Amino acid sequence: MTTTTAAKATTYHNFIDGAWVPSVSGDSFENRNPANTGDLLGVFQKSTPADVARAIDAARRAFELWRLVPAPRRAEILFRAAQLIADRKDALARDMTREMGKVLDETRGDVQEAIDMTFFMAGEGRRQYGQTVPSELRDKFAMSVRQPLGVCAVITPWNFPMAIPSWKIIPALVCGNTVVFKPATLTPLSALNFVRILAEAGVPPGVVNLVTGGGGEVGNALISSDDVRVVSFTGSTEVGRTVSERGAPSFKKVHLEMGGKNVIIVMDDANLDLAVDGCVWGGFGTSGQRCTAASRVVVHEKIYKTFLDRFVARVRALRIGDGSESATQMGPVVGDSQLNTVMTYVQIGQQEGARLLCGGHRLDQGIFAKGFFHEPTVFADVAPSMRIAQEEIFGPVVSVIPCRSYEEAVAIGNNVQYGLSASIYTQDVNRAFSAMRDLYTGIFYVNAPTIGAEVHLPFGGTNATGNGHREAGTAALDVFSEWKSIYVDFSGRLQRAQIDTADL
Repeated sequence: MTTTTAAKATTYHNFIDGAWVPSVSGDSFENRNPANTGDLLGVFQKSTPADVARAIDAARRAFELWRLVPAPRRAEILFRAAQLIADRKDALARDMTREMGKVLDETRGDVQEAIDMTFFMAGEGRRQYGQTVPSELRDKFAMSVRQPLGVCAVITPWNFPMAIPSWKIIPALVCGNTVVFKPATLTPLSALNFVRILAEAGVPPGVVNLVTGGGGEVGNALISSDDVRVVSFTGSTEVGRTVSERGAPSFKKVHLEMGGKNVIIVMDDANLDLAVDGCVWGGFGTSGQRCTAASRVVVHEKIYKTFLDRFVARVRALRIGDGSESATQMGPVVGDSQLNTVMTYVQIGQQEGARLLCGGHRLDQGIFAKGFFHEPTVFADVAPSMRIAQEEIFGPVVSVIPCRSYEEAVAIGNNVQYGLSASIYTQDVNRAFSAMRDLYTGIFYVNAPTIGAEVHLPFGGTNATGNGHREAGTAALDVFSEWKSIYVDFSGRLQRAQIDTADL
C-alpha cells in the first residue's frame, strides 16, 4: 500500500475565538492510522506558546459574557450538541477507529459516552443546587450558590478521544466557564470533530478553543498561565505530578486523573465462565489501553488451573486486526512508542520468571505489516511484587496471580501505588460486600470487569491515580465551580454573628 503524502492530506487548523486559524509557527504534524500507517487522516497544527496565549486571551474575554448567560440557556446549547453527536455517531466512530485503532463497537461506545455525558450535564443547567439554611440571627437569610472560576485548561489523552473531553468540557461549560482544549497529538481529529459540533450547536466564539500540539509547547504554556484558573488533566501519574507542581505557584485548581493497575479477584465460588468473559473484556478491550483495564487477575488456588486453561483458550481465539473490520475483536496499540513499551514489559516479565502462556510477540507480517499490533499476552504464576504486576503497561498484557484466601487476594489487590478500579467474582453476598469495603479504589464492581463506568456516578481513584477530585456525575461540578456563601440581613440594624446570641 502506498503512503499518503502530506501534500494530498487535509490540513486542519486550531479553533480560537470562533475561527479556524493556523499556528503562528507554520509547522504541522501528521495523524496516521495505527492499523495502517499508509493511511494519513490529516495534518494538524504544531502550536506554540503564542497560539496558547491567543486562545487563553479569547477564553478570558469570552468568560465575561458567558458567565452571565443563565445556566438553563447554556444547557440548551449543550442539549443541541448532544443531539448533533448522536446524529453523527457512526461517522465520528469511524474517524476515531482510523485515528486510534480500537474496534468500531468500542469507538461507538466512546461516542455514546460523550452523548450521555452531554445530555446528563445539560440537565444540570437547571440543577446546580445550593443550600438555604436558617440563620442563627433574626431577620437574616443564609444561602450558598455555585459560581464559575474562569478559564479552564483541558488536557486529554488519546485512548478515549471524545468521551474524556466530554467529561471535562461539558461540565465546565454548564457551570459558566470557558475552555482552552489541548488534545493528545495522537488523536486530534476526534477532538476537532467534538469542538466543531459544539460551535455548530451555538457555543459562542471564545468559549471553547482548540489548540493542537505537544505537551512541552502547548501543555506547559497552559498550565503556567496565571489566567488559567482550572487545569483538568488525564494522563500518566508521572506527567500528572509535573502538572500539579507547575500549577501550584498560581494557586489554580488542578484536577488529575492518572494511572491504574486494576485487579479482578476470582474466588473459588465464582461463576467461572462469567469470570473468564469479564477478564478477557477487562484485559484486552481497547488492547488493554484503558486506565481501568484489568491488567491483574488474582485467582483462588482451588480453581487456578481451570481458570487459566479457559482464559488462555479464549485469549488465543481473539481475532486481531484493523478495528474497522467487523470481525476484529482487538485492534492495534496506538503507536510505535506504546508498542515498544509493551514489548519491553513482556521481556521484563520473562526475566522476572513469570510463565508466558500465550502471546508475547509483535505481529508484523501480512495484514499487520503496516500497523502497531501485538499479540494478546497472558503471564501466569506472577508474584505480586513483579514489575509486570506493579507498573502500568497500558497494553494487551495480563498478569495472573494465585492466592490462597480472600484476605490474601485483598492484600494483593491493594498492594500497588494506584487505586482506580477493582472487581470481584463471587456468589457469596457477604464476601462481595466485604470486598466493596476492603478494596481501596474509587470504583468497584461485583461480578463484572473493572471497566464500564457510567456517566451519572463519580469517576476517579485513590493514591497515585488522582488528587481527590472526581469526573462525571454531579461531583464533576465541584471541579469546575466554587461555592459562595451569601448572607442577607433584613433587620435594618447591625447584628453580630456569634456575639449577639442573647436576643431570642
